[in-house]
Amino acid sequence: MIPVLEARDLHKTYVGGDGGTINVLNGVDLTLGRREMVAVVGASGAGKSTLLHVLGALDRPTRGYVVVAGEPINGLDEEQLASLRNRSVGFVFQFHHLLREFSALENVMMPLRIAGRDVKVARGRAAELLARVGLSARMHHRPGELSGGEQQRTAVARALAMDPRVILADEPSGNLDLANAEMLHELLVEVVNDLEIGMIIVTHNRGLAARASRVLLLEGGKLGETVVGEVVV
Repeated sequence: MIPVLEARDLHKTYVGGDGGTINVLNGVDLTLGRREMVAVVGASGAGKSTLLHVLGALDRPTRGYVVVAGEPINGLDEEQLASLRNRSVGFVFQFHHLLREFSALENVMMPLRIAGRDVKVARGRAAELLARVGLSARMHHRPGELSGGEQQRTAVARALAMDPRVILADEPSGNLDLANAEMLHELLVEVVNDLEIGMIIVTHNRGLAARASRVLLLEGGKLGETVVGEVVV
């Protein structure tokens, strides 16, 4: 089976304030298949968010390569990278990043409109996804009128708008109470299985990590397999 995401020998180096180099990623290898949820855990500052940014073509690796949905990102210019992100990768962040002046429906329509989809088609797709995440009755509400859990479910719907092959989630339940976090975790598992996508989740939540197909520990710039009980997440 062709993986939906593959990374080999990823390095990411930054120049520190003193002019020295900081090696955040130091030879990361990762393969993600369809219907697979991978949890990435590790200490704060280990580089987990940097890893997601490189995998999702938001940042370029210093060395190594990434292939998303069969398309290598190395060598693509900024416009091509933006197009790849829009059609193949969905992002869910700890802070939902919804546009506050727009309704939930309009927020979910946004990736479709950016891709040039007809307004009617975009509206229908957005309504369908909001129904899927249990927000049919709230689709015309703006983010400020939604609870934290509803805002994050809207963000999940938006991430699914373009039918991506990969979802990258960074602490998606980090700001939610226990009940809303559990609801979101159930939704993420359902999405992976029903839509046959691959998902990588950076999380400190043991409950969410326990639901993953695999748990990987990022430490010293490298990824290694672990289990939830063996690491503080």
